[in-house]
Amino acid sequence: MERVLPVLNRGVWMSLALILPSAVLGLAGGILLGVARGFGPAWMRRIGDIYTAIFRGIPLIIQLFILYYALPKLGLYLDGFSAAVLGFILCSTAYHSEYVRGAVLSIKQGQFRAAQALGMSRLQLAWGILIPQALRRALPGCGNEIIYLIKYSSLAYLTTCVELTGEAKILASRTFRYTEIFMVAGLYYLCLTSLASLLLRKIEDRLRIPGFGRQG
Repeated sequence: MERVLPVLNRGVWMSLALILPSAVLGLAGGILLGVARGFGPAWMRRIGDIYTAIFRGIPLIIQLFILYYALPKLGLYLDGFSAAVLGFILCSTAYHSEYVRGAVLSIKQGQFRAAQALGMSRLQLAWGILIPQALRRALPGCGNEIIYLIKYSSLAYLTTCVELTGEAKILASRTFRYTEIFMVAGLYYLCLTSLASLLLRKIEDRLRIPGFGRQG
């Protein structure tokens, strides 16, 4: 165990380096795309729907293979870390946008007409009224996608980016202690997802408006 933990700890830091930018940029992209799909002009909605259909429909593992192994054939080279992060961001953006789009469509149209009557521009309406409400409503779904991101970050080792799962696989192949090593790796992922769930719950409670949504 003295040899296992330092190696897996190194993998955890690499996993966090993958997860944090992917989660932040994926959420930001999902908000923009979701608002565009739910509130934008027809051409913007159409483009957003096509993007979402592609990145939700193609398995993430295939997307990573395309980014890391296929793009060099076109003269575009990405290292393993960059390919993994880009793949996670593109995929997360598509899923977040679906949650945000649903939240946008759930907002009553009367608020939009009232804002227009007050002379607010379309941009002011989106930034001041639409996005704050949509974020509150979409947060549980978006938080769930962040939990998924923590788990499917384990696919990064397929692009030769050695994170927690990659370190566990290498160590297990050297020591043949597959059971112990992968059980410890599983506990690491459980801790990461539990901490993320706790943080997301606190953010939900902080943004909750008294009298609306979850009680208690």
